[in-house]
Parts: sequence; C-alpha cells; structure tokens
Amino acid sequence: MKLGVIIETNDPEKSWNAMRFAKTAKQKEHEVRVFLMGAAVEIEELHHDKFDTATVLQEYVDLGGELLACGTCLKSRKMEGSELCPISTMIDCVELVEWADKTVTF
Repeated sequence: MKLGVIIETNDPEKSWNAMRFAKTAKQKEHEVRVFLMGAAVEIEELHHDKFDTATVLQEYVDLGGELLACGTCLKSRKMEGSELCPISTMIDCVELVEWADKTVTF
C-alpha cells in the first residue's frame, strides 16, 4: 500500500509517534512518503529525553523512506532544507496525496 504521512506539529510526542508510524509502515514493506509542513519542518531540531524523534527519523530514512519539507514553512522560520529534509513545494504535497492510497495527518 502507498501511505502518505503529513506532519504539521513540532510537539515532541506527536512527531515521535508520526515518525514511528512511518517507520513501522516501511518495515511492513509499504511505500511511504512523509511531508512536513508548518511547525513540523523543525522536526530535525526537536530534542526531548523521552521522545527521540531524531533517531526514529533517521531510522525511517535508512529504511528508504522519503521525507519532504515545505519550502515556504522553512523560509518563514529562516531555515533551509537539509539532506534529510529537502525543500519541497505545495505541489509536492498535492502529488503525495494523489499518489497515496491512504493519507494520514498528524
């Protein structure tokens, strides 16, 4: 199954759960694409003792998971894309939804 995951939060627990979902779906051999928008573009910088989002994010990418970050949301925070989270557009988000059999939003 093709799963699109849209994350809109920088809440450590919600972001951690969203990435755990994406990682688990990859482990179950689903095709998964994650799009970060709004506060979620800060996901690489999240630090929390209990909810280690950065580690799960890297594990997802290591499994071949695709991660995209909204360029407008990055720019509004004076941030740039990264190797893990390349700059993308709203067109990429729409195409993710069109591609996916199911879309989940956190």
